[in-house]
Amino acid sequence: MLSSYELIGFISPELAHRILADTAEDNRDLYEATLSAVARLRGMRPQFLKRQPKPTRHKTMVQAMSKPAFDEAAGSLLRGWLLKHQIGLLTQFLDALGIKHEEGIVEDLPKTIADDSLAAALETLLANHERDVVVLYLHAFHNMNEAGWKNLEDALENDERLQLF
Repeated sequence: MLSSYELIGFISPELAHRILADTAEDNRDLYEATLSAVARLRGMRPQFLKRQPKPTRHKTMVQAMSKPAFDEAAGSLLRGWLLKHQIGLLTQFLDALGIKHEEGIVEDLPKTIADDSLAAALETLLANHERDVVVLYLHAFHNMNEAGWKNLEDALENDERLQLF
């Protein structure tokens, strides 16, 4: 399955810019931490990036975060954005699966999930949310959680609607 840096590299430039712009607007600490990580690992000062116009800065940040060294920063950015901006998607998915959560945060995921429950949850998400965001979320969910549901992995690998293009 794809790691966080690979997810950043595979999503559309528009979605990547949206994630960074949303984070810059309402989660300044996470945005600054991401920007600083990119600057540090690329051997530049954060001020250099901050002086660039946002589209140029975000393009530089996305290019950097699509490299293995940036997996931690990419993962933090994705988690932060999903929890802040896609809470409806997260809660709808967990509710459809009958998983108890607190505003999208789960303490213990079940070891397995029934195929029919998963299929119904996937249909619900795809019918109610932007496909690119659903695909990103599902890949991130699978990557960032220890549950490792085989049926979700199979769906991500084989269902054309869930492929990153």
